Amino acid sequence: SSLGPDAVVEVDGAEPAFLPLQRRDDESATGLLTGLARAFVSGVPVDWTRVLPAGEQVELPTYAFRHQRFWPEAPAALSAGASATGRDGAGSAAESAFWSAVESGDLDQLAETLAVDGDRPFHQVLPALTQWRRRDLECSTTAGWRYRMVWEPIAEPDPGALTGTWLVAVPAQPAAAKLAQSCTEALSARGAEAVVVEVPIGSVDRAELAALLSKAADPSAVSGVLSLLALDETPLPDHPAVPVGLAATLALVQALGDADIQAPLWPVTCGAVAAVPGEVPAGTVQAQVWGLGRVIGMEHPDRWGGLVDLPEELDQRAAARLAAVLGGCGEDQVAVRATGILGRRMHHAADAGPDEGNWTPRGSALITGGTGAVGGHVARWLAEADAARVVLTGRSGPAAGGVAATAAELAARGTRVDVVACDVSDRSALAGLVSWIGTSGPALSTVLHTAAVLDDGVVDRLSAERLQTVLAAKAVGAAHLDELTAGLDLDAFVLFSSAASTLGSAGQGNYAAANSYLDALAENRRARGLTGLSVAWGQWGGGGMADSKEAIRERMKKLPLAAMDPRSAVRALGESLHGPDAVVTVMDVDWAVLAQSAANLTEVPLVRGLPAVRRLATVGNRVAEQPASAEGELARRLAELDRAGQERTLTDLVRAEAAVVLGHPSAEAVQDQQAFKDLGFDSLTAVELRNRLNTATGLRVPVTLIFDHPTPVAVAAWLRTELAPDEPTALPVLDDLDRLEAGLLSAAPDQDTNERITRRLQGILSNWIEKQGRSDSGSGGVEIESATPDEMFEFLDRELGLSD
Repeated sequence: SSLGPDAVVEVDGAEPAFLPLQRRDDESATGLLTGLARAFVSGVPVDWTRVLPAGEQVELPTYAFRHQRFWPEAPAALSAGASATGRDGAGSAAESAFWSAVESGDLDQLAETLAVDGDRPFHQVLPALTQWRRRDLECSTTAGWRYRMVWEPIAEPDPGALTGTWLVAVPAQPAAAKLAQSCTEALSARGAEAVVVEVPIGSVDRAELAALLSKAADPSAVSGVLSLLALDETPLPDHPAVPVGLAATLALVQALGDADIQAPLWPVTCGAVAAVPGEVPAGTVQAQVWGLGRVIGMEHPDRWGGLVDLPEELDQRAAARLAAVLGGCGEDQVAVRATGILGRRMHHAADAGPDEGNWTPRGSALITGGTGAVGGHVARWLAEADAARVVLTGRSGPAAGGVAATAAELAARGTRVDVVACDVSDRSALAGLVSWIGTSGPALSTVLHTAAVLDDGVVDRLSAERLQTVLAAKAVGAAHLDELTAGLDLDAFVLFSSAASTLGSAGQGNYAAANSYLDALAENRRARGLTGLSVAWGQWGGGGMADSKEAIRERMKKLPLAAMDPRSAVRALGESLHGPDAVVTVMDVDWAVLAQSAANLTEVPLVRGLPAVRRLATVGNRVAEQPASAEGELARRLAELDRAGQERTLTDLVRAEAAVVLGHPSAEAVQDQQAFKDLGFDSLTAVELRNRLNTATGLRVPVTLIFDHPTPVAVAAWLRTELAPDEPTALPVLDDLDRLEAGLLSAAPDQDTNERITRRLQGILSNWIEKQGRSDSGSGGVEIESATPDEMFEFLDRELGLSD
């Protein structure tokens, strides 16, 4: 009460502070309380108990002032030149045209850009300007999301020599015999020892394959593995949705690990990709191996070579190119053609026009998986585009949760809606549905295949059953739709694929395989003169399969793929329908964040040509990873430490790598003795940690490491035994034996002395054996006195554990 409306206070002789306490338009107590607070922080004592009501005291955290920031840091590479309208730092063409017209005062150009009458007053133009700006921002956003795949010629590598043993896994069928012979001859011509491993027809048993591989060659002598198993497109008898070639390739990968063969694997296909203009990808079934292969490369980079697509006729020149690729050309996704070697690349799709996000079907639209969240978003988009009829299908049909509300919403917009239960993997049921749509009218003109099932798991734990689960809905359903609508006049045939087939996605080998088939099928339809588009989607917002399971949601949070707004996603779909490409990837990816989990991203051939990735390389915005010689530096550091220091250093390393895998900001979130399972590790994150430890240490860490050694301290102890093993303590008797051996080799006794020495040595050996509790007969029945040299060597090998 002693402070007036405008008080001036002076504290301890300091500079006076002016404190406004009341304002004409502020009748509340806010001004007074604010003034008291300012006085308090200036050093004026304030009795707050006279001002504020009594409150409840609470205990502060132990480290109340130790804060952890969760605000995202702007990536230097993107902030250095990115604008608000595009990830690549350039404004849109429409924006450039607008500002050019404004700067030049060109009224006609401005009116044309905004599509308005130039004589209208500004207050009438403003709404059009607002609408134009929103539309332009939407176009700019979705333009940054859309990518296309191309095949670019690469320089042919120098013809170097191949060394060691190369295993060539071939299916036991006549169709593959000619290509297998050409491949083995190409390997042999470059200096490799090619060993053919013939896999029995239909064999997908990893144990049998491991036995075949171990019998074919010494695992340590194998330099590479070339697999032609993908050529077998026949379905598995017990799992008809799964091609034998895909299942056999999966079993081969698993068997290589079981047989401890660490050599790089190169699966081969024929006609699985359309690498040159006018080429028809006839091997659409084989394309599934490309999806699986990209995931294998992510989960097992230490024993991955790459994917190669060959022509059906492998002439000498093409065979030489194949051998050159296997020898090393810096590429892991290659097509060998008569014109040369081509590498797979990702580019931005062509910019869409202002009206290319809008598309209207002229008849009935069938949406498989239409009772799901993504199918619902697509159905609303069609209804807004004045679609006459939408047919939503799903295995549950009208019983699916939320589908009744979706149908009502579409009907309110004037669109006829039918909800039908149908399993797209059942050809007869799907055929009946397509026929019914045609007879009940209007005619079917649009097909959107969004149906999908997830059954995620690391490659080592996948099986034919888990391949069947995912392929049945995705791949088999797409094949049925292709066959049943081939004779119809369709405006659009859209397959909802996944970015898992474009980039690979650890833990989703079966899903990536199924979606790679969809991509190949769309290209195949285009080559046959039919409409076809496969959209490989990133993460959708507004619900979807990624939200159906907690484990999947947690995994998606760690990915650099932002959830796309559904309205913007369907706009990107409309733009893709207007575009020339049969396969388009639509994803909101933060390349700078992706670079943090892939230290060599700027060197990956697939993406290194993208402007955003080029900028990362230019400004050096790579996350500080272990240098190329990290294992050498680590070994040097360990050599300078005692055992306790070594274990402490390695424990810190394990904690740091575990924190990165789990998405923690620092190693402090991972305790020394905390069990990995309590930290949230599963089979997929265990693989990620194994790969990071491989890179950091130069070792080949087993996948089961964190299960066999369940804490960071335990893993560090195992690493120390591999990186800095204790020097064995030499027994004095061994030194004596070394001196005895040296004396015997340097001596030149006469015949009598030689016999005496021999008998003495035999007696010593006999007494030693008896001391260990092993009789002659128990050691294989060898009579020392009468044993031949070969029998003695065999006996010693057996005693020392050196024999088979």
